[in-house]
Amino acid sequence: MSDAAEAPKTAMQKLLDMVERVGNRVPHPVMIFVYLIGIIIVLSTLLSVFGAKVSYQAYNPATGNIEPAVTEARSLLTIEGIRFMYTGVVANFMSFTAVGVIIIAMVGVGVAEESGLVKVLIRKLVIVAPRWALCWILTFVGIISSIAADAGYLVLIPLAAAAFLSVGRHPLAGLAVGFASVAAAFLVNILIVPVDGILTEITNDAIRLVDPTRSIDLAANVWFSIGSVVLLTVLIVVVTERVIEPRLGAYTGDYQVPGENVLSEAEYRGLRYAGYGLLAALAFVALLLLPPGAPLRHPTTGAMISNSPFMNSLIVTIALVFLVAGAAYGRGAGTMKNSADIIAAMQKAIGGLGGLILLLLVISQFIAFFNYTNMATLAAVSAARILEALNLPSIALIIGFVIAVMGIDLIITAAIAKWAIFAPVFVPLLMQLGVEPEVVLAAYRVGDSPMNAITPLNAYFAMIVTFAIKYQKEAGVGTVIALMLPYVIWISLIWTIFLAGWYLLGIPWGL
Repeated sequence: MSDAAEAPKTAMQKLLDMVERVGNRVPHPVMIFVYLIGIIIVLSTLLSVFGAKVSYQAYNPATGNIEPAVTEARSLLTIEGIRFMYTGVVANFMSFTAVGVIIIAMVGVGVAEESGLVKVLIRKLVIVAPRWALCWILTFVGIISSIAADAGYLVLIPLAAAAFLSVGRHPLAGLAVGFASVAAAFLVNILIVPVDGILTEITNDAIRLVDPTRSIDLAANVWFSIGSVVLLTVLIVVVTERVIEPRLGAYTGDYQVPGENVLSEAEYRGLRYAGYGLLAALAFVALLLLPPGAPLRHPTTGAMISNSPFMNSLIVTIALVFLVAGAAYGRGAGTMKNSADIIAAMQKAIGGLGGLILLLLVISQFIAFFNYTNMATLAAVSAARILEALNLPSIALIIGFVIAVMGIDLIITAAIAKWAIFAPVFVPLLMQLGVEPEVVLAAYRVGDSPMNAITPLNAYFAMIVTFAIKYQKEAGVGTVIALMLPYVIWISLIWTIFLAGWYLLGIPWGL
C-alpha cells in the first residue's frame, strides 16, 4: 500500500536522475581523461598558432614580490612539447602529491579498518549521538577538517558513509554529506589554518601595488569565516535531508547494516587499548614537536604551526595515529594476533587502491600537460579583464569576481595557485573602487570552494567515485555529480547572498 502511494518525484529529482543516467553512460574515467588530453593537445596548438597571450601582475613565490608577467600559450605539438609529454610521464606521476598522500594515509587507516576499530568507533558514535544529530555532527566536523589539510577526504568521507549506513540511512547520502562538507567549504573554518597564512601573504603583496603602507593580518576574515561555517553547516544538513535523502530513498544495496549497537566486552577492551595507543602516539609526536629546537618545529623561527615540518607532514601524523590505535585495538579485541596481521592489513589497504592509482596516473598526465600549455592562466586573466571592462558597481563586481573564481575553479582546483593569479589583478582593482582587501579575500573564499565538489580535476574526485561504487555497484561519475549538484547550486547561491549581505550591512570581517 505504501509502495503504491509513493510520492511522485519532483522536477529537481527528475533532473538529477537524468544527470546521473547521462553521467554514468560516459566512458570509463580513465578514458575520459585520455580524451581530454587529446583535446588539450589540439587546443594548445590552435592557441599557440594564433599567438594567444596575456600580461598581468603576478605573485612570484621565489622572490615574495608582485612582478610583471607575460604568459603565452604553449603548444604540445612542438619539439619541446612532445619531449615534455614523453619524458615527463614518471616525473608527472611522482610529483602528483595526491598519490603519496592517499597511500600513506591508507597504511594507517587500513590497519584501523581491518582491526575493526573504525566500525566500532562508528557504532559508538551512533550510540552516543541521537540519529537526528548524526548529520549535524558529521557536517560540522567535515567543514573544520580543513585544519588537517586533506585528511577530511581520506578519513571523514568514508566514515560518514559508513555512519549513515549503520543507522539505516542511505550510505550515499552520508558520502554526499562528507564530500560537501570537506570540499565545498574548504576555505572557511572556526580556526586559523595554515593556508590562511599563505593567502594573507599573497594578498598583502597585492595591496602594496596600490598602497605600500597597508596590510591585513591572519584574522582579517575570522568573523566572516565563523559565520560561514554556521551557515554552511545548516545549509548542507537541510539539502541532505530535504533533497538528497528523499531522492535516494531506502538503501537496497548489498552492503549490510552492522549488527546491534551494543559493544561486546572484547570490543570495549579493544577501545581501551586503542585509547592507550592513541596517547602513546600523541606523546611521541609531542616529543618531536613541543621541546625548543624539536625536529618538527620550523628550523629558523621555531614555529609549530605556520609552515612548520609538523604541518607539512600532518598526514604522516594522522597515519601514525590510526596505525598505532588500530594495532592496539586489534590486540585488545583479539582481531590481530601479531605483526603479520598488521602487515597483511596494510597490504590489503594498498592493494585495494590499484584502480584508483591507475586513474591518478592518467589524471597526473592531464594536469601536467594542461599546466604546460598555460591555458588555465590565459582563462583566469581573460576573465578578470572582462569583469574589469564591464565597469560595474562594487557589489556587482564582487559578485562577478565570485562567479569568475567559481568558473576557473573547475580547471584550477588549487586555492593558492588561483589566488596567486587573481590577487594582483582584483585586489588593486577593487581597492581603487573603495572595496577593502579583506572583502576581496572573503569573496575569494566563497568562489573557490563549491565547485571542488563536482570538478573531476579535484585530485580526490576519483576516490569519491570509488567509495560510491563500494555501496552501489552501478555508480559512476554521473552518480557523484548528481549527488553533489544540489549542494553546489545552493551553496553557491546562498553563500554569495550571505557575502553580499555582510558587505552591504558593513559587518566587520575579522579582527
